[in-house]
Amino acid sequence: MITTDELRRVLGPLGIWMPPPAWIGIDPESCAREIEASGFTSVWYPGVNSPADLAAIEPALAATERLVLGTGIASVWTWQAADIAAAANRLERQYPGRFVLGLGVSHAPVVEATGQAYARPYTKMARFLDELPDAGVPVVLAALGPKMLELSRDRTAGAHPYFTPPEHTAFARQVLGAAPLLVPEIAVALAAAATGMAHARDYARFYLRLPNYTGNLRRFGYTDADIDDGGSDRLITDVVPHGREAALAGIAAHLDAGADHVLVQLLGPGGRFAAGDLAALAELTAGLR
Repeated sequence: MITTDELRRVLGPLGIWMPPPAWIGIDPESCAREIEASGFTSVWYPGVNSPADLAAIEPALAATERLVLGTGIASVWTWQAADIAAAANRLERQYPGRFVLGLGVSHAPVVEATGQAYARPYTKMARFLDELPDAGVPVVLAALGPKMLELSRDRTAGAHPYFTPPEHTAFARQVLGAAPLLVPEIAVALAAAATGMAHARDYARFYLRLPNYTGNLRRFGYTDADIDDGGSDRLITDVVPHGREAALAGIAAHLDAGADHVLVQLLGPGGRFAAGDLAALAELTAGLR
């Protein structure tokens, strides 16, 4: 298995976070090749909640030579620990050093829709790790609060926070210490002014209805006034920067705060993933990479 330090070197500063290509009508092979050719070293996909979901994103590995694939995340409420470990081991044998298993406790509405009670999610994650055989790949946790960050530090290779300001990255690095991986996501809209703000707010509206995220934002000084009605200008500017200069500054701020590898999610109309902006992002971030 690739070590944490080796993976840190392989990943470098920037990767891409995006919906699975099948969700948005994009060819997975060509998209993965474009990401790799643009100089980004990883692609991470959410919603990997079954073997079929994992199979749907595997083409990113087969179509590329070096691109690292991460799950952001696979839900511990829908997988059996032995099954996901076996799947990870298979990918490690086929594509050595190119798969990162991101695990998370998801969100109450999503879990309850499966007929399960969203009870004691921290305990659920700890027990899942107890039951997890050696997956043969680095494991990271979707961690926001201090307890889950501590679990990431003590039991896995690191943490993969989502929908957070740079202040959270600094806090996470303090909790984790220097050795574990810290791989936050940042969503950016490259469109300027009111258009970019609209894209960012359309994206944020969904996440500002999820208690895991809103509770974490309150921890960093955001109030109900910031969170209600799709997010205040202050919150949107801090968490989902828009415009080229603000996007670059936001990405750099996460790196400066202690991130090892920042995953950039590109936003377009309706807050949807803007695959057509990949070349522009590559040009914009060339100095960081």
